[in-house]
Formats: sequence, C-alpha cells, structure tokens
Amino acid sequence: MNPMRHFPVPALLLCAALGGCAVNPVTGQQQLSLVSERQEIQIGEQQYQPAQQSQGGLYYLDPSLQTYVSAVGQRLAAVSDRELPYEFAVLDNPVPNAWALPGGKIAVNSGLLLYLHDEAELASVLGHEIVHAAAAHGAAQMTKGSLLGLGAQVAGVVSQQSGYGQLGGTAAQLGAAAWMAKYSRGAELEADAYGMEYLARAGYDPSAAVAVQETFVELSKGRQTDFFSALFASHPPSPERVTANRAHARELGVKGENNLETYRRATAQLRADAPAYEAEKDALEALAKNDPRTAIRHLDRALEIQPAASRFWELRGHAWVLLEQWRNADDAFSSAIDRNPGYFRPHLVRGALRFERGQHQAAERDLQRSRELLPTALASFYLGEIALAKGAGRAAEAYYREAAADPGAIGQKARERLAGKR
Repeated sequence: MNPMRHFPVPALLLCAALGGCAVNPVTGQQQLSLVSERQEIQIGEQQYQPAQQSQGGLYYLDPSLQTYVSAVGQRLAAVSDRELPYEFAVLDNPVPNAWALPGGKIAVNSGLLLYLHDEAELASVLGHEIVHAAAAHGAAQMTKGSLLGLGAQVAGVVSQQSGYGQLGGTAAQLGAAAWMAKYSRGAELEADAYGMEYLARAGYDPSAAVAVQETFVELSKGRQTDFFSALFASHPPSPERVTANRAHARELGVKGENNLETYRRATAQLRADAPAYEAEKDALEALAKNDPRTAIRHLDRALEIQPAASRFWELRGHAWVLLEQWRNADDAFSSAIDRNPGYFRPHLVRGALRFERGQHQAAERDLQRSRELLPTALASFYLGEIALAKGAGRAAEAYYREAAADPGAIGQKARERLAGKR
C-alpha cells in the first residue's frame, strides 16, 4: 500500500521541512507528529493526577476494583503494538466515560462500569483507549492544534530552519486541552478495529466491542444523552461503527473469554451502591431547583446505603450552606475529608466556607491542601486575600496572578486586585 494515499501532500512537505515524520507503530503508516515520544510520556505523567482530581478522584470504596481493572488493562497492554508506561485507574465518577492521555495513562469512570456486562466488554473499552495512546491520537490532536494556531508562521519557521524545537514546545503546552478534544472519525474507527485485535491477542471475545457500541448507540437515542455527553463528545457512537465492528469480528473469526462471573464479583460493590448514586442525582436536581431540604432527604437515603462516600457528605455540606446552617455545613465537609482526604474538593469548599466565616488560619490550611492536590483559581484567590490581610503583599500578588488566568468571575476579581496594587 502506498503510504502517501493516507498522508496529504501538504503534510508531507511539512514533515520534510520540520523533521516531524514518524511511523505509527499501530498502523505502520507515516504520520506527521510534532510531539516526540518522550514529550508524550511527559505530558501524560504531568496531567494524569490533575486529570484524576478534576474528574472525581480515585474510586476508593473498593480498592480491589482498581487492582482488577489494572490487571485487565495490563493484559491488553502486553499485546499492544507500542511499549509505553501504561497505567489504569478507576475514578469515583458516576458519569459514564473513559479516556486516555498521551503516553498510556488511562482512566475509566466508575459509572461506565455499570453499563458493561462482562470482562470482555471492559477489555474492549480499555483496548480502545490503549489504541488511542499507542497510535498517538492525542499527540495527533496536539499537532493539529499547533498547526492551526501557527497558521502563517509555518512559512517563516521553515525558511529560518528553526523547525522542531519551537513547534514541539507549542504542542506540549497544549496539555490536557488537546487529549480531551473530540477524536476524528478515522481515529475512532482505528481504535475500534485495532482494539478488537488486541482483544483477540489477549484471549478475549472481540465481539464484546460490538456489544459495547450497540449499547452506546441505543443509549444515545434516549433521554440519557445528556448524562453520556462526555463519553459521546470524545467517542461518538454510530451505527456505522457497529457495522464495522461486526464485520471485523467476523474477519477475526475467534471466540475468546468473556469472564462474566469474574466481572460481576469485581463490580459487586459498585452495583450494590448504584441506588445511592441515583439518590445523589435526585439531590443534585433538587439543589438545581434551590430546594436544599429535599436534597438533604435524598442524600440521607444515599448515605444510608453507602456512608463511606465522601461525595455524598460534600454535597450535603452544599445543601447546608444554602440553608445558612454554617456549623452543619462545616461538619459535612469535614466528614467528606475524613472519608477521602486525598481528594481536593472538600478541602477547597471547607476552606472557602471558613474564609467567609472569618476563620482565616483554618481556611489557609484547607486551601493550601486543596491547592497541593489540584491548583484552582478559587484557592489561589482566597489565599491571596489571606496573604493580603496578613500584610504579605508579594505573596498575595503571586496568588492573584495565578487566579487571574481564570476567564470567569474569580479571574476578574483577581485582576481587579492586581490593578489596585499598582
């Protein structure tokens, strides 16, 4: 096959000029990439923990589930076409989704596991994400974004022969925004096809990928589309993908493991807690209608089922805030922290509450801890206010500069503080 059929002439010219040609280890085709493998791995390592924190934190209610999902992932990674430092994590997030960072850092939300029926279907999701990492689809998104942003600068770069160094830096700075972008139709079909081959190589039933796509297509037709918006945005299902997967399963002609009972044992805690997460959804709807007392009733129901869930206690704290029951709110946020001290958000909201209540010393400890786990504009702004009140002008300015990057109201307030200091 002529690789130029799949590599447009402008890209070939850029490839030659910028030295960014690479052979895709999955497809064997040449592709333009301004991100080296070392940069891919570095981006993944830098973004993995912040991405986990920003999307619910690690699922901790049943640690054995992390071990199980990681073992399935590593079984597939062992037969992939590219050796990377693969890692797999389950996030405490009821919204069905899964994603892959450059460099092989992969996560699946706990909510998605409830829509899968057996281990082979889990393997199909993980195999799909492994292909995205192995085929450098995230790096391709970053390269595309870099080229779009560079525009007319490309000609100047070529003529000056400054090449890869500058462009590579631009690509690396795109960070998480690029890998969260919607994958192209070709990338999705590629991840489906090669993911099924990984299933077959690892001894799983490749037709599980067909079942997963059939489930997603059906769900995309119903009222649950908004609930699946994150998954459908980055991995849009379609009858075309179902048809292609079904044909590829016939071509592979193998029938491997499904491991239904193993999967059901591994996800037993999740399924037992499912009614609690439904109660949480009801509580969120009540809070959206400014009805905190109804929200608390739903959260009491959730906590009766699973009292160790930090997220339910935190949400209860927000309901008490709306009722201006400050002590109850502080107690609820503290209960959330006690149950999951490694997650940023309860520290952040308790710190914000304590700041507003004038408890600056306690607030500072909470805000610093939340910032260590995940830097946020809100934490930086409040820390700037605390530093300013203590007369630490230089520290306050540094915090305000961090917060000023936020495009919303917090960033505006921080910019006003900075303007007032001049």
